[in-house]
Amino acid sequence: MGRGRDRAAGLGHVGALGPSGNIASDHDLRKLHVSDKRNAIIEELKISYRMEIETVMNYLANSINLDGVRAEEIKKSLEADIAAELNHARLLGRRIKTLGGAVPGSLAMKFDQASMQPPDDPTHVVAVIKGVIEAEDCACRQYEKLIKLCDGEDYVTQDLCITLLGDEEEHRREFRGFLKEYAK
Repeated sequence: MGRGRDRAAGLGHVGALGPSGNIASDHDLRKLHVSDKRNAIIEELKISYRMEIETVMNYLANSINLDGVRAEEIKKSLEADIAAELNHARLLGRRIKTLGGAVPGSLAMKFDQASMQPPDDPTHVVAVIKGVIEAEDCACRQYEKLIKLCDGEDYVTQDLCITLLGDEEEHRREFRGFLKEYAK
């Protein structure tokens, strides 16, 4: 086969086909890459959104369920953090929508924060503190992943994730301080 026929058959080229079924141009390939990258960013934003919603539920449950004098400071901190985490979810949801995605409802989410479940003993403050630290560690890793994914592609989402990462690092620092005091 001649070179021209190879190209027409999709051989001797990258092998990607454009929307019309013809060989994709470099421009089409870049568009495809951008579209794939945008979809990946949207999916990771949805994961972050789900994590924030789950954190709100667990902070609320723990702020209500904890008992005892030693629990009061932790309950107050969790209650204050609920608003911050809910705002994170709101910002993530708006970004998902802006990028052309749809914000998932509860049935589309699978929750997995086992360490944040309210303890059987409502006075087990240290278990809640450790659960918060683990949840914040997971959130930090997720935002770091998104920051890298967005690098050079989506600076607005990257900036949002940098801001949210800073907030999560501060929450984690606060609860690490609680752990030092309460684990004595």
